[in-house]
Amino acid sequence: MRLNETLYEIRSRLDEGEASRLSPLACLSRSAVREYEDSSVGMGHRQEFSVDTDRILHSLAYSRYIDKTQVFYLIKNDHITHRVLHVQLVSKIARTIGRLLGLNEDLIEAISLGHDIGHTPFGHDGEKFLSALCEAHGIGPFLHNVQSVRFLQRIERKGRGWNLTLQVLDGIFCHDGELHTQSLSPRRNKDFDRLHREMEMKCKDPSGDFHPMTLEGCVVRMADTVSYIGRDIEDAIRLRLIRRDDLPSRCRKVLGETNGTIVYTLVEDLVTNSLGQDLVRFSERVGEALQDLKEFNQERIYQSGKVKEQTHKIKLMIELLFEKYCRDLEAGDESSSIFSEFLDGMSDDYRQSTPDPGIVRDFIAGMTDEYFLNQCQENLIPQVRKMRF
Repeated sequence: MRLNETLYEIRSRLDEGEASRLSPLACLSRSAVREYEDSSVGMGHRQEFSVDTDRILHSLAYSRYIDKTQVFYLIKNDHITHRVLHVQLVSKIARTIGRLLGLNEDLIEAISLGHDIGHTPFGHDGEKFLSALCEAHGIGPFLHNVQSVRFLQRIERKGRGWNLTLQVLDGIFCHDGELHTQSLSPRRNKDFDRLHREMEMKCKDPSGDFHPMTLEGCVVRMADTVSYIGRDIEDAIRLRLIRRDDLPSRCRKVLGETNGTIVYTLVEDLVTNSLGQDLVRFSERVGEALQDLKEFNQERIYQSGKVKEQTHKIKLMIELLFEKYCRDLEAGDESSSIFSEFLDGMSDDYRQSTPDPGIVRDFIAGMTDEYFLNQCQENLIPQVRKMRF
């Protein structure tokens, strides 16, 4: 028997064993659905959602996580959380919860690692400024969860995309960890048409709340909050924005006052209240304390004047770069970075179906903080040159 046949048989046994090993509420690997047939997946040794994890890990967008802001930008401190660490923490926490609930850890890992692919440089401030420009140019708001799906399915690999499974893309789209949810249940029986409709609805009404189609997706959404709430506090304390004693007394009593204790408390409470149920939820006591802590973070950390000291500069630079790239596209200036660094080799389908402001949106959204600043230096700051007369 050839080696690849042996490995395929092992994979088949793994697929078959999921039905008896995992919870009846789990999404099995054999239930995976792709937008179009993919012969490279069918006979390989990897299970479906494991393939998606590998594709996300090897995407160019994943590589750029390394220099993307989580909360604090333009701060030189090697111990502050960046986006790449955040998604790894989400993956670890979500897989721990999934293991205890008997869910599919491969699916959880893929959603976790891909959920923030669409984030702009400079975090939510960058997203807000880019969104305003997109609306002003008539292409609707910018939403990082929608952009994550767009990157992975329509932009990566020069417009060919990765053909990820519906379940992974849906979990990425529905991950809204910023929305407070004490209880979350899956909305099953989706297909790609439904996913695309929900994305369109979200763009029309960004406040809309769409639930994942799998319990695994629900776990990732909850783990997103669990991973950042205490970690942001530790970063803020390290930067001397707050003191540990500033945390609301009720939150400290219920959840603890360190990131490790907060994560441990939230995970145990979530699992205890979710076992054997087609939902994930916190107890009322813990859920209310978590909401209070979110409000504290919003007021004392995310809206802190010290954090926002250079925000007006970021806003101005995004506006100037956006308009410059729009002019370059209109003029067909192929010396511009938007041609050489982004559009070169891009599929005809992408170029024909994406308006100029949409191309600019996609280019800027994919930038790391450092690349964005380099583009500003190159395009917006006058260069001193030596000339002979």
